[in-house]
Amino acid sequence: MNTEKFTVRSRLKSFRHAFSGISSLLKNEHNSRIHLPAAIIAVAAGIILKISLPEWCLLVVCTGLVFISELLNTSIETIGDAIDAEWNEKIRKAKDYSAAAVLISAIISVIAGGLIFIPRLLNLF
Repeated sequence: MNTEKFTVRSRLKSFRHAFSGISSLLKNEHNSRIHLPAAIIAVAAGIILKISLPEWCLLVVCTGLVFISELLNTSIETIGDAIDAEWNEKIRKAKDYSAAAVLISAIISVIAGGLIFIPRLLNLF
C-alpha cells in the first residue's frame, strides 16, 4: 500500500513519467512512427472536411485505441524480453497476442476513418 502523501509535485512527477513513455514509444517503436502521421492526417482531414462532433468522438477514440494498444504491446514485449531473452514459447504467444491487438485496433481505425471520410470525399467530386 502506498503511504506517500498526496502532493502536487508528486502528481506532476507522475505526468513526467507518462510523457517520457510516450516520447520513448515514438523514438523507439517503428509502428508508432506510422500511427502518428496517420493520426495527424486524420485530424487535418477532419478539420478540412468539417466532420461532426460524433465523428470527432469516434476519431479520437480510434486514435487513442491504436496508441494505447501500441503502448501495451511494447510493454509486454519489453517485460517478456526482460524475463527471458532466450526463445520462450509462452512469451512469444503473449507478444503475438499483443501485436494482434495493435493490428485489430489499426484495422478498426481504418474502417472508422473510411466510414467518416469516404462519403465526404465522394461528395467533393
